[in-house]
Amino acid sequence: MAGHNSDGEAAGQRARMSGSGIPVVLLIALVIALLALLGIGTRYYVHGDVNAIHCLFIVFFSTNLLICYWEMCLFFRRDYVAARAEHWRKWRRETGRTPAIVFLTARLPPRRILSPTVWADVWATYAMIDSAYEERGSFGFAADIGNGFVTPIPTLILYAAYTLESLSAIVAGIIGAMLFWQWVYASSLYWVSFFMARKHTRLTRRELFVYVLGLNAVWVFIPMFGLYVSVRLILDGSYGVLGY
Repeated sequence: MAGHNSDGEAAGQRARMSGSGIPVVLLIALVIALLALLGIGTRYYVHGDVNAIHCLFIVFFSTNLLICYWEMCLFFRRDYVAARAEHWRKWRRETGRTPAIVFLTARLPPRRILSPTVWADVWATYAMIDSAYEERGSFGFAADIGNGFVTPIPTLILYAAYTLESLSAIVAGIIGAMLFWQWVYASSLYWVSFFMARKHTRLTRRELFVYVLGLNAVWVFIPMFGLYVSVRLILDGSYGVLGY
């Protein structure tokens, strides 16, 4: 009975994401772009300039805010993620196609843009790469849920501080050092857990470099640079590193 329910729910999900609507990948790009342009545009309006380092972190913060919503969806739809992962696994065996590509190119009706069930599919498709997102006791599952619920507020604080100098540079640097370090540590440890479990042996070279190394590298190397910026904010006592 559970299998029939899962199949029926999967079929309903496909029907709701077919036909007219905006492609998922385009919607993702638009959300990040709008969030980032708000910060970049505000800085230009207030200070009359644009700074490359500021732009980099505003885009990064905007991306994290979107991903935090997805991670909340992972928590609230964790049973659905496990069921959908099994559906996608069977579907990939039958068609030979990549579930992530199919999901990203599907069209999403405007009324379902905020649906937690829709965005839970992000994790169901990634479960083809790492089954940790079907396992509630795994490091990857816990780390992403933690990021989703813990980092939105400090992310917004730094977004505002980097744009408007709304905090003293020292306070912003301390918050940044804590936030960026946990991203470096958690993302690096995710790589360790992934390779120690030898999950890479089941992937093609393309899947390994794109989905595991490439995507997660953003959450290691940009936060490493963020640590440098945070230290400069603390030591300099000013936002000079961000071009102010």
